[in-house]
Amino acid sequence: MQTSNHSNFDTRNAFDGSESIESASISSSRSDLRNRLGVALFGFGRAGRIHYSNVIRSRHVELLWIVDEDVEKAEDALVADRVTTAKVVLPLRVSEVLNDSCVDFVIIATPTPTHEVIVRGALKADKGVFCEKPVAMTLHDTAAVYEEADHVGRPLYSAFQRRFDPNVRSLRDRVRGGDIGTLHVIKSCSRDSPLPSIQFLMTSGGIFHDCAVHDIDIVCWIVGEAPLTAYATAHSFIPSIGEINDVDTVAIVLKFPSGAIATVDLSRHACYGYDQRLEVFGDQGMLVSENRAPTTLRQATSRGVFTDPIDYSFPDRYSEAYRFELDHFIEVVKGTAEMEITSYDALLANRVADACEKSYKTGQVVSVNIDLKN
Repeated sequence: MQTSNHSNFDTRNAFDGSESIESASISSSRSDLRNRLGVALFGFGRAGRIHYSNVIRSRHVELLWIVDEDVEKAEDALVADRVTTAKVVLPLRVSEVLNDSCVDFVIIATPTPTHEVIVRGALKADKGVFCEKPVAMTLHDTAAVYEEADHVGRPLYSAFQRRFDPNVRSLRDRVRGGDIGTLHVIKSCSRDSPLPSIQFLMTSGGIFHDCAVHDIDIVCWIVGEAPLTAYATAHSFIPSIGEINDVDTVAIVLKFPSGAIATVDLSRHACYGYDQRLEVFGDQGMLVSENRAPTTLRQATSRGVFTDPIDYSFPDRYSEAYRFELDHFIEVVKGTAEMEITSYDALLANRVADACEKSYKTGQVVSVNIDLKN
């Protein structure tokens, strides 16, 4: 689970235009900010706070708005960090935010069911959009939102931040460069820490679209192909998760046209920390991305050999990846880089996740339809 977000966020009536104001009146006091890109942040939960920290530390952007139900929490953060350029507003004032001509792009880190309406509103207002995955709840709606982004000519980024992790990126580059020869097997292990709240899980979209979709994206990116078939089996060991018709433990097998086989091992809770490992095996060798710990120290005593615990949760493990993906999107908005994660990538990951979920529910191997228009 990468985007756990516990902010309260209600978009009802947010785009009815009742709060619309003239953008010129907003921008007149900010003419001195034009050397930076203006940013509006939607959501101030766990994922939102990660993006907040990266935005306020960037030399290339200026935080102008935070939109969240918990105004006091966000305002306290601004005061603590001495951020004077930003204003915190409730979701009902979203039109005011999007009518601000100083806002170049928005970051959306609100609960999953609210993503699509905010994405569409931002695109309509001619803003670039950086959105925690998914950009919409269904494959059809995801495709429609990307078509809308193409129509208005604004970038839409679905945040698969693991691609920007230095270890993962180096592993992929070496595989694609032929360092291990012909790829035979790729194994991805993702075990969450801490256990997400039931409140989050109820609106997360389920383990296949909240968790597995990240591993699916990475696996397809490394292999360089879309899988032909998917098989998944799963179980709920945690009663409260079973009660909401979800599962907490999943095993997935994907078969690719080249013959490569991928396995994905998922759990909602690892008591020892955030377990993130990748292994790629080929006919000329193997590459492994191990778990990360705060230090590489080892202590040896008469009782044994000890190391620091691995990173506790996703904000720790992927701290660099979150920074690098924001840097990438900034360059895309500036027009100095091409979007690395395209509509095809986002749609493919979700199509494969659909196939995995169907396989789990039917107990059958499912063919993956890579015609993303159907």
